[in-house]
Amino acid sequence: MALNCLPQVSNIPGRASSERIAILDLLFEPCQQLHTLSLGILRDQSFTSYNDLIATIGVQLTDLAESHSTSDTAWLEKILGAHPRLGEKRVESVQSRAEQVQLKATEASQETVLMTLNEEYEQSFPGLRYVVFVNGRDRSLIMDDMRARIKRGDIKLERLEAIKVGPSVDRKNKKLISPKGNV
Repeated sequence: MALNCLPQVSNIPGRASSERIAILDLLFEPCQQLHTLSLGILRDQSFTSYNDLIATIGVQLTDLAESHSTSDTAWLEKILGAHPRLGEKRVESVQSRAEQVQLKATEASQETVLMTLNEEYEQSFPGLRYVVFVNGRDRSLIMDDMRARIKRGDIKLERLEAIKVGPSVDRKNKKLISPKGNV
């Protein structure tokens, strides 16, 4: 079941599992592992705001990141890897399609460089996709950030950075603000 907008946060626990999954898919990328991890919390816990809900899921993800279990790491990487590559043409979620519009290349050479950086990042950090808060930042600045993070070479920090770049909700307008910049 796909939702086009977020329902009142106070109504989430009473909603059907399919609706809670759709809420997760609106807030994050569609991902079975995230559904498995967080569906119960949406059923069992009440939240005062979507930002509180997002923070709670962030704690779950951080717990996985800090775990010494290889299965927890693999689970987390499936969740973080659900995010599309920057500049990718085929994107599943409506939210990510809107985010990718901000990254359209002005030159074909930029698109090639971004594809190469995506590949280099994913080779440096297997299981992860580069995620950053774009919010109108120039594409060249984003590519410089990618290069710096690749050079830094710290996969644990990359996992935490990806978790940190989560969605938030504009309280005044009650609408989703994308994790990445609106990417």
